[in-house]
Amino acid sequence: MLRCMKRTLWLTAAAALSAHASVGAQQHEHEKAEKLGSVHFATSCNAEAQPHFDRAVSLLHSFQIPQAIEGFGLALKADPSCAIADWGIALSRWGNPMAAGNKSVRQMQLARVALDSGGAIGPRTERERGYLSAVAKLYADYEHTPQLTRVTAYRDAMGELSAKFPRDTEAKIFYALSLTAASPPTDKSYAGQLKAAAILEPLFKAQPDHPGLAHYLIHTYDVPPLASRALVAAERYSRIAPSAGHALHMPSHTFTRVGLWQASIDGNIASSASARSGNDAGGLLHSSDYMMYAYLQTAQDAAAHNILDSLPAITSRFEVTSVTGAAPGAAGVYALAAIPARYALERGAWAEAAKLEPRMSSLPYTEAMTYFARAIGASHTGEIAIVKSAIDSLQPLRDRLEKAGEPYWAEQVRIQSLAASALLLYVQGDAPAAITAMRAAADAEDRTEKSAVTPGPLAPARELLAEMLLQTQDPKRALVEFKAVLVNDPNRFRALYGAAQAAKLSGDKASAKRYLAQLQKSCVRADTPGRAELRVIRATP
Repeated sequence: MLRCMKRTLWLTAAAALSAHASVGAQQHEHEKAEKLGSVHFATSCNAEAQPHFDRAVSLLHSFQIPQAIEGFGLALKADPSCAIADWGIALSRWGNPMAAGNKSVRQMQLARVALDSGGAIGPRTERERGYLSAVAKLYADYEHTPQLTRVTAYRDAMGELSAKFPRDTEAKIFYALSLTAASPPTDKSYAGQLKAAAILEPLFKAQPDHPGLAHYLIHTYDVPPLASRALVAAERYSRIAPSAGHALHMPSHTFTRVGLWQASIDGNIASSASARSGNDAGGLLHSSDYMMYAYLQTAQDAAAHNILDSLPAITSRFEVTSVTGAAPGAAGVYALAAIPARYALERGAWAEAAKLEPRMSSLPYTEAMTYFARAIGASHTGEIAIVKSAIDSLQPLRDRLEKAGEPYWAEQVRIQSLAASALLLYVQGDAPAAITAMRAAADAEDRTEKSAVTPGPLAPARELLAEMLLQTQDPKRALVEFKAVLVNDPNRFRALYGAAQAAKLSGDKASAKRYLAQLQKSCVRADTPGRAELRVIRATP
């Protein structure tokens, strides 16, 4: 039975490689024009296999998963004794290590096929045995061992490998990535990220054209206090590996963190074009979510609406279980829920938000976003029944996530539930209790970090708190909260406008003027006449 299952999985893997064969042929015909950065991973494989291997590692460093798997397969074809290529296939099967959530059983099964193959071939060197042994930690007893335990074991194994072979820069790079991937989202000391950065920074100076170094520095610094440190890597990455669609998108993580909206838009326009040409619907949806967020922060609402209009066509080509690029299927499902909600909420289109319909999926946290958006919209339109219904829908989704062993997403839904409950208290007339409850939601949100799958929450809880304080005629406290939002999310449209209003009502005219000037600078490409807020600003002498 086990032998039959393994044979079936081998055939499946072979079919997957075959499906990419024509694409691979075209890629190799144009390999001289391909630009993926500069990577050399020394192996014991023969001279014919080595270029395929190096190219595959370059693709893996940019999370071009199926292309990397194909490349490692070509290395094996050129040298059937190249066991280290099975390391590359097994690690590729893990997918994007920064994606929150549990990996699928299918990924585990296919990775084990590669590991069994590598073990059967037998690595030629101690170093190559170390790589295969380390990646096996990710999949060891996955049926019973929690994912975080396996991720931590892999991190420690890569640490040992990099210490044992100190001249192996690739081991150091993959170790640094594992440090960031294993860092808890609640650790506000960012110890893991800073340790990773200490490894990556000097290597990046020595190897400025290495795609993994630029890529992983962006991920390592993808938290508010560290984001500005990634700007050099963000500005370089798309030039290092323009043939990798993810390299065109990834800089927008940094640009989003520091509020450089047009840079994010430009990068995601290029990334979206690459995703379309590669038939990567998941990557296209992921880039579209980041692009939608940036368009809305700059009040380019017509362009944002075009993204909304494009969703049906993209959805028709999107398969959740397919792995066609750096963005896992979950990122596409997330984007399908987030994009319509963002379009309504950021524009203050409350009636639209209250009417959003959840898209059923196997990912409860994506459904939760829609219910949360409904609660926000309905709280503004005074539809208490819709707010209550949304709150009632959030708890079962959180329960499902906890039962599925998804603590990160369960906590995000809990925060949304807290915020929605605060909105209900407010619309019911109990402002003091509402403010206390919303502050609890904001504090809880501050204790965690956003997932790499999203440019930001649909509505920061602290921003909702600030708006609530402003509505209750407490502008000074509102200004404090708006300032805190802008530290975490620089140049957010609603936070800048809210801060300007709060400063004005507090008698701080200089600060009000400064916030409005910053908003106008961010919205230099905004639609005209555009949003009501901008019309007011333009009409003010």
